[in-house]
Amino acid sequence: MRVPPQNLVRRGLRLEYATLAWNVVGVVVLAVSALGARSVALAGFGFDSLVEIGASTVVVWELRDVYGSRRRRALGLIGASFIVLCVYLVVLTVTLLLRHVHPHHSPAGITWTALTAVAMFTLAYAKARTGRTLNNPVLITEGRVTFVDGLLASAVLLGLAANSLWGWWWADPAAGLVIIYYALREAREALSHYRAAS
Repeated sequence: MRVPPQNLVRRGLRLEYATLAWNVVGVVVLAVSALGARSVALAGFGFDSLVEIGASTVVVWELRDVYGSRRRRALGLIGASFIVLCVYLVVLTVTLLLRHVHPHHSPAGITWTALTAVAMFTLAYAKARTGRTLNNPVLITEGRVTFVDGLLASAVLLGLAANSLWGWWWADPAAGLVIIYYALREAREALSHYRAAS
């Protein structure tokens, strides 16, 4: 049975509102955890949550005028958000690796990133499915932002766990580098859709 497009738009909006709510809470949790633990991975992940808030806001804006003229600008903004995330992670990670900043243990950070990985992978799957059914490249592309957020949560979790279990201080900032390849690839994809829509 075919789902009416308006129902799909509402479903897409609900997914974005859930993502926004999760990441607004996450920014606060991660800021407190990052400051307490001096963790580059948690600070970087907090910035990623801000990028995800921006990307979700763009999708909500586009879905409210799904048949209008916002699609191209939305794709450009999402592509730009990936690039901003990459630049931030490179600068922060390299700086802290060179300075040998040793993060402390962060049980709250470990718990939050584990929960976030599950939440983001679940939301990313739902967004991809809804976006394909709706034939909406903006929702599909932002679903990739959410998937990358899940990957980053997993990488940060591994870095925090390695630091807590074995004292591998370098695993925390190195976790930030894991996501750069994926984020650059998705930025290129979003910007190619942006150019194709012109």
